[in-house]
Formats: sequence, structure tokens, C-alpha cells
Amino acid sequence: MAEHEEHKVEEQHEESMMDKISEKLHFSNHHPSAPAPESSSDSDDEKKKVTSPPPAATSSSSSFGSKVRRLFGRERPVHKVFGGGKPADMFLWRNKKISAGFLGGATAIWVLFEVVEYHLLTLLCHGLMIALAGLFLWSNASTFIHKSAPHIPEVHIPEKPVLEFASALRNEVNRALAVMREIAAGKDLKMFLMVIAGLWLASILGGCCDFLTLFYIIVVVLHTVPVLYEKYEDQVDSFAEKALHEFKKQYAVFDAKVLSKIPRGPLKDKKKA
Repeated sequence: MAEHEEHKVEEQHEESMMDKISEKLHFSNHHPSAPAPESSSDSDDEKKKVTSPPPAATSSSSSFGSKVRRLFGRERPVHKVFGGGKPADMFLWRNKKISAGFLGGATAIWVLFEVVEYHLLTLLCHGLMIALAGLFLWSNASTFIHKSAPHIPEVHIPEKPVLEFASALRNEVNRALAVMREIAAGKDLKMFLMVIAGLWLASILGGCCDFLTLFYIIVVVLHTVPVLYEKYEDQVDSFAEKALHEFKKQYAVFDAKVLSKIPRGPLKDKKKA
């Protein structure tokens, strides 16, 4: 009997424990202070709203970027302005080895011919003398030093690239002759003034320096100015726009204070009267 009563007490205790656990679970599911399942997503949405920039700011920044006028009214990228091919890659340092090699070669030629005052024929003769003498001695000494003779490749100029270069040069010369003919016929005043100004500027530069120095300056400018402009494109265009706006404002002031006060001729006064 005692064992039967103890067994009943244990069953009652287990049932009371199960009731308490169920009540706690029911209480946690329906208690108002317990967070709802959607509260976490709401808090995440609020965090995203706080961290994400307002749409007005992004739209204003994009509109500001679109409002910046490009230099000289340019609408294409700098790479497209230079043709978009291998010359553009070289000037914009897309291939650093080719760009550095071309600029280094131009610098070496300018130093040899301008600083050291070397002559082209002398340089070619000295270079060929050194190359032929070295190969000749190496070929004859290979039997004594037990080394293989130098491999001298057969060098020949291919026909196709030469014809393509000649054809391209012929087209450019014909185009220049056609433009000069139109200018001489008096058909295009704007082109005439541009060509005269370009020739006058070239004559001034030719009086200041020789052709090789002028060519080297052009090479250095083409290898430095475009890549720097492409790197700081937005800053340069923004500064140029501000400078143009300031120039227009100063010109308006000059026009109001000086040009408008210049006395007009009698014919214009009579027409107004």
C-alpha cells in the first residue's frame, strides 16, 4: 500500500511539472512583451533605412556628375578620342612596357642627337661596326672555346606591312592635298584661318627649337598629359567649367564698364533716331 501511494505521488508530481512547462510555453507564446516573429525583420529594415543613403543625395550627386561639362565639349571617353587602338593604349599607358619603351627610346635618341651631338649616319655606322665585329669574332672563336656558333637569323622586310604603310601614307598625303586645294580655292574661310594659324605657330616653334627637340616635346606631352587628364578627369573638367564661368562673368563686367561706354559712330545714332 505504501508503495502504491508513493507511486501515485510521483505521478501527480510529474503531471504538475508537465502542466507548469505547458503553461510557461503558452505564456511565452502569448505574452505581449515577447517579440513577434516579424519584429526582427522590421528592425533589420529600420537598420537598412538608417544605413542606406537617402535617395535625394544619390540623385543629386548623379545629377551633379552629369552637369559637369567635359573639356572642349567632349562626349566620348579619352581612349576613343585617340582612336581606341594600339596608339591610344600606348599614350594612355594601357601597356606599360610598350609605353615606357617608346618613351625611353625617344629620350635616348634625343640625348644622343641633342645633348651628345651625335649624328644619325655616324650612329648607324658605329652600331653596325660593333654588331658585325662582335658576331664575326664570336663565330671564329666558337671552335676554340668549344661553344656553339651564334644563331644569326635571316632578316627580310615583309611586303604586306610595307604596302599597307605606303597606302596609308598615300591616302593621308592625298587628303592633305585636297584640303590645301579647297583652301586655295577660297571655299572655306574657317579652315583657311586655322591652317594659317597652325603654320604660323609651327614657324614660331621651329625658330625656338629644332625638329628633333620639337618631336621629343610632342612625344613627352602625348605620354603624360592624356594619362593625367584621364586620371583626374572629373576634377579638371569641374575646374575648367568654373574657370569658363568666371571668365564669362568678368567679360560681362568689362563689357558693362568699358565696351558699353565707347562712343558710337554717327551712322548708328542716325539709324536709331
